[in-house]
Amino acid sequence: MFKPQKSQKTIPNQPAALLLDDCLAKTYAQKQPGRKILNHCHIVGEVAKALLGRMPNWLSAELFPPGSELVAACHDLGKVSPTFQEKIYRGTEHYQNNAKPELSAANPETEKLWGGHAGVSQATAEALNVGRYIPEILGQHHGYSPNLVHKAEDAVFGGKAWQARRGELLDGLKHLLNCDFPIVSNDLQAKALAGLTTVSDWIGSGSLFDDPSHDWRPNIQKALDNAGFVRPSLQTDLRFVDLFGFEPRAIQQQLISSGQQPGVYVLEAPMGIGKTEAALYVAYQLMATQQATGLYFALPTQLTSDKIHERVTQFLTKILAADSPHQKALLLHGNAWLKQTELGVEGQPNGSWFEGGKRGILAPFAVGTIDQALMAVMNVKHGFVRAFGLAGKVVILDEVHSYDAYTGTLLDELVTALQGLHCTVIILSATLTQQRRGALLGQTVCSHQYPLISAKAKQGALLELAAPSPTASEVAIQCCQQDDLAIQEALDRAAQGQQVLWIENTVAEAQAIYKQLSAMDMPIACGLLHSRFLKTDRAAKEKLWVDLYGKDNHQARQAQGRILVGTQILEQSLDIDADFLISRFAPTDMLLQRLGRLWRHGDTPRPTTATCEAWLLTPDFDAAVADAKQQFGKTAKVYSPYVLCRSLAVWQQRESVSLPHDIRPLIEATYSEQAEQGPMLAYQAELAKTRAKLKQLALVGLSKAGKTLSENRAGTRYSEQDSVQVLLLKSYRHTADKSATEITLLDGSKRVLPRDLKIRDQTQWRDLAATLLQNTVQVADYLAPQAVAISELAWLKEYFYLGDPAHDESLLRIALVDGADNLKSLSGGQALPNHQLSYNEDFGYQS
Repeated sequence: MFKPQKSQKTIPNQPAALLLDDCLAKTYAQKQPGRKILNHCHIVGEVAKALLGRMPNWLSAELFPPGSELVAACHDLGKVSPTFQEKIYRGTEHYQNNAKPELSAANPETEKLWGGHAGVSQATAEALNVGRYIPEILGQHHGYSPNLVHKAEDAVFGGKAWQARRGELLDGLKHLLNCDFPIVSNDLQAKALAGLTTVSDWIGSGSLFDDPSHDWRPNIQKALDNAGFVRPSLQTDLRFVDLFGFEPRAIQQQLISSGQQPGVYVLEAPMGIGKTEAALYVAYQLMATQQATGLYFALPTQLTSDKIHERVTQFLTKILAADSPHQKALLLHGNAWLKQTELGVEGQPNGSWFEGGKRGILAPFAVGTIDQALMAVMNVKHGFVRAFGLAGKVVILDEVHSYDAYTGTLLDELVTALQGLHCTVIILSATLTQQRRGALLGQTVCSHQYPLISAKAKQGALLELAAPSPTASEVAIQCCQQDDLAIQEALDRAAQGQQVLWIENTVAEAQAIYKQLSAMDMPIACGLLHSRFLKTDRAAKEKLWVDLYGKDNHQARQAQGRILVGTQILEQSLDIDADFLISRFAPTDMLLQRLGRLWRHGDTPRPTTATCEAWLLTPDFDAAVADAKQQFGKTAKVYSPYVLCRSLAVWQQRESVSLPHDIRPLIEATYSEQAEQGPMLAYQAELAKTRAKLKQLALVGLSKAGKTLSENRAGTRYSEQDSVQVLLLKSYRHTADKSATEITLLDGSKRVLPRDLKIRDQTQWRDLAATLLQNTVQVADYLAPQAVAISELAWLKEYFYLGDPAHDESLLRIALVDGADNLKSLSGGQALPNHQLSYNEDFGYQS
């Protein structure tokens, strides 16, 4: 057994250091001294060792070389420093400042200059030459790299005496763990090891190890169990039909046959052929054969994540043994906690430890936005924890076609990193270009077939496999240059009992069209869906219209004709089936997504007058080329004028489209490189400049050289317009004693928001916070109510993050809605000077 020195070596002209046995890592209940630093570091090392023992051998051997547990154990070397020890002793009962002579010159306030004890850990490791990558891993175990300008033996760190004591701590850990530092080979291995270090510290700092008088050794495995690090137990030899209730289609079977070992797989196929089920079954067979450790299903939006989450949870109930943990998939995105609140405590996923923010991706099964995975390769706080959490899993990236050059650059980096982390990557898309597919796979591709499976197994060459094509469907196409004609056509079709879908490219245009249609005196129902409704209103509207336009409510569908107007959220987020489509013109891949909403379900009853047809609202082609921004209007602010013109050239003479046969030709005709002249050359140059800018911005986000960003500030999507959260209320008033605030929501219901509720009643606090969030809407900053000082919204600080107090303006915006639907400031004036803002449940947020 290693024993710390009991006597102190004196180093001439240097201040003395505490004995190692006097160096604390933590305090305990009632401000008592807690575990000693050697004890705590040893616990964390043993936790790391136990975590590695629960991994499959192939994963731990590839990513975590022998001695990895020592790296985790050394994370707190820097706590052996005068500033940290003075700080922690001040937190103990009866300690008088400078009571220990060794700490007499220490000022804990200076720690922020070098990143606290983590910075000292990094400096110590650098001085001891422990190997490449390891000092930085120790320095960033709190999530970010410290701004380190000092050396380990500098006076601010205690000089040579304290560095000697840190060396003594390292020797003790080597002895206790019986290992030396590992050889870390590359950046990805370092990321994984950094994740192991931080996660081990989180677990090793848990309540099971708080009491220093208790033997910690029996609690190591218990702590891992409690945290949820228990391998799921899968039922084996399940067939596709056992999981999904039908035999696999030919294209699904081909992906299943191709994906029997880890690798990267791209499935390009039309909407509605079952890409999700095929990908899930590949994931199942890899997990069942112990070639993967779990699953992360990534989608473009919170809404698509919510929809897939339900399907993945059903999938898990089929593949998991009855006594297996993790029976539900965790849902990961900014508002996921709302859904978990709705489920109640009993309905939440197992392994509550994983529910804490950035820990979610560590869970064996999770569904969320692509952003959660992208942060694994970005310079974002605790990004390496995400990399550790994804290691060894099957990662399904769905609807990849919807990403721009900025997110696309991050995505390329992510796919490369996932391969290095021994993941299997399954990419699903209906409309990839050949160039984009090659970028994702990291090599040249040749095939022009569609549907297509590109299979790049870990052991083997790239295979491009032409997949069986489903039965073709013909969609009649008509380009229309007059909105009035389209409005009349929509009304006529709805009058015949048809379910009409009208998709615009901006919220304002959707609101304007809806206003015209709903004003008509006709026996038809009209609806509006876009992103600027309160969350509670949007959820209710989505449920209503998905029921009416879905596949399971035929009787209600046939009761009358309807027109549903909306924005891009109707392209891919909702399972809706229209008899007739009108769409504002958009890039080819977006139009193909919209056509996927037409005649989506084969058994849907339709009026005898219905034909599978889409009208595209287009400008004249020659006029568009001459002045694209004028002719395309607001659409040219959403999509590139060059891509719009190229798309219009492809579609303007089309009278029909055969799906899926025409998908590849239409996409390649739109996006393939070609020489341009005149205005088209200028539009092309503008797009190239924009793409270069976006790629450069993305590379900055990937760079380790810049400042580590918080999750809130890490940009996984690019937008020239910042958006803000707006809380809308009818009224509010503070109680006489200022202990609470009574608010009236737009539906007329009242809530009381007590102060300090989070401390007193977590359940009630979560319910109120969820209710408030449901009554917010996300809008562009320039369309939002004027910002107010944080101090004016202090009564909301317990329920919203209002921002950094150092910057006086609150991030949250708030407005009161009067009886005429107009938004007012808290003082009663216009919410936004010189602008008339309004909100009602029919139109949503308007400016």
